[in-house]
Amino acid sequence: MVDSSPRQSRTPWLLSLPSLLLFIGLLAVPMGLTAVLSFHVFEGMRGIQAEFTLSNYIEVLTDGYYYELFLRTGLMSLGVTAICVLLGVPETLILAKMRPAFQGTFFVVILGPLLISVVVRTLGWQILLGRQGPVNSALLTLGLVDEPVRFLYSMTGVVIVLAHVLLPFMIVAVWSALQRFDGQVAHAARSLGAGPITTFWRVVFPQLMPGILSGAIIVFTLAASAFATPAIIGGRRVKVVTTAIYDEFLTSLNWPLGAAIAIILLIAIVAVVLGSNRLVERRFKQVFS
Repeated sequence: MVDSSPRQSRTPWLLSLPSLLLFIGLLAVPMGLTAVLSFHVFEGMRGIQAEFTLSNYIEVLTDGYYYELFLRTGLMSLGVTAICVLLGVPETLILAKMRPAFQGTFFVVILGPLLISVVVRTLGWQILLGRQGPVNSALLTLGLVDEPVRFLYSMTGVVIVLAHVLLPFMIVAVWSALQRFDGQVAHAARSLGAGPITTFWRVVFPQLMPGILSGAIIVFTLAASAFATPAIIGGRRVKVVTTAIYDEFLTSLNWPLGAAIAIILLIAIVAVVLGSNRLVERRFKQVFS
């Protein structure tokens, strides 16, 4: 006889209560307050006024300057995501072929940087990518360039550093999907005459798509919302949406406009994630079903 007492029915809710409270306290409430702030009026001499207005959103959505910022941020995030996919998938496949003892060592090497502050890692890359840094010294020594390459205060440097910072998230996501993959399926494809490339694209790659998709979503959202790396490596030359929000809050003191930019950035990220998720799931329907 099944016990359907009210106490048992309340158990799942009680177990999920801590995570629900964290979601409300750390995400829902701050975002709600930011959304409310974005509809306030700002006057240079009087500050924030308790008056409702849509002018902040109209300014962002009609000014070409903000279109350029969002386009630059989107292209930067897509570039970082593409690099992480191109490096993370092969690296994960190589890691899966290693012996367990070596896997543990290399996992520490891959995930170790996550234990260090992103600001510290970014400052380290600032030294590496300087005009007199090790990277430019190596390029000049090898004769690959005639003069130091300007990595700092450029989009190239920002993408390189963000790809390094976010690559572990892609590797972990693909590794999780790889653990559910049955290697006998690939051996069966090879025994039936499929070559290595065909086996990978027709058998292995579709099975890795859930991990690649989840990793790409994590990397894209973190890249689009990153502040420390674009601010330190890009400086004032490479301005993205997050640095524009920072300037509105702490330089111009126009908090309502900064809040409106933040809300639009959040909506844009959610739209891109949901749209790409829908397209990939439709393309690889047999894997996600």
